[in-house]
Amino acid sequence: MSQPLNFDPAQLERGAGRAGLWRYRHTFTLPPAAEPVSLGEGGTPLVPARVDGRPVHLKLDFMQPSGSFKDRGMAVLFTALRAIGATAAIEDSSGNAGASFAAYAARAGIQARVFVPEAASGPKRAQIAAYGAELIRVPGPRTQAAEAALAAARAGAVYGSHIYNPIGLAGNATAAYEIWEQLGRAPGSVVLPVGHGTLLLGLHRGFLALREAGLIEQVPRLIAAQAMACAPLWAVQRYGRDGLAWVTEGETVAEGIRVVQPVRGDAVLAAVAESGGSLVAVEDADILAGHNALARMGFYVEVTSAAVWPALRQILAEPAAGDTVVILTGSGLKNQAD
Repeated sequence: MSQPLNFDPAQLERGAGRAGLWRYRHTFTLPPAAEPVSLGEGGTPLVPARVDGRPVHLKLDFMQPSGSFKDRGMAVLFTALRAIGATAAIEDSSGNAGASFAAYAARAGIQARVFVPEAASGPKRAQIAAYGAELIRVPGPRTQAAEAALAAARAGAVYGSHIYNPIGLAGNATAAYEIWEQLGRAPGSVVLPVGHGTLLLGLHRGFLALREAGLIEQVPRLIAAQAMACAPLWAVQRYGRDGLAWVTEGETVAEGIRVVQPVRGDAVLAAVAESGGSLVAVEDADILAGHNALARMGFYVEVTSAAVWPALRQILAEPAAGDTVVILTGSGLKNQAD
């Protein structure tokens, strides 16, 4: 998973077509001649707000082209896939990654096949199909969709997984670079929802690169929110490996982070620990309350994104909370219709 940490402000690309994510192209391990597969991703707003009387900044990554932060990694991934001549690829997803995968596959001219849990949100399934991808609904929980994709990969399909393939982490790292440029400094904490943890790993990588470049002194604390019904990383941090004995892939309104076996779980735990951060398990009732509270502030996010709300309120209750950035990861337009 290791990739070079090579952020250099002098190499930031400027001019037409080089705004947003591709401003940081020099940090990607891509062939120099590879033409970017882009839908205009990156460059999302960082909006100041007040929560419980405290100032925070909300990073609106639900304003990406396909409606979630996944576009950061997919743009880099599909640029690499097209550069090696791939004509078809598969992915498994609970929804957002599948939608992003299908969108960038369409942009790249690559045929996509996406395995999703049967219970995945209807709007997400419709979005995947609209891009022209082959949508395969797999009965059972999220893990079954992953098993189906792995079986297809073993049979010879190109597995463009946002989880297993580390190249997308460089795209996710651009969120850290943007926050640094927008704030003019590193925040004290970053709060985000975590399933497999690819965004967290990308943020950690990005802030480490900024520190190595001498642009920040300290990596922000990474505060990872998990749903209590399926919180394996929180259980390990709190109780050690024995905590996994009671973890299940329980039903939760936060379907996007319903991941019982994070592929890079050890790396996520290490990144959280190195940053001085923590994992927080939150109840569905508090997630739904957060969804409503964010909407009343003008931010319509999908329910999974609202897992940050109860975690944020816990952090703000600390006397030395410091600057806090909250990542809002997915659009509310992806919510299951009543």
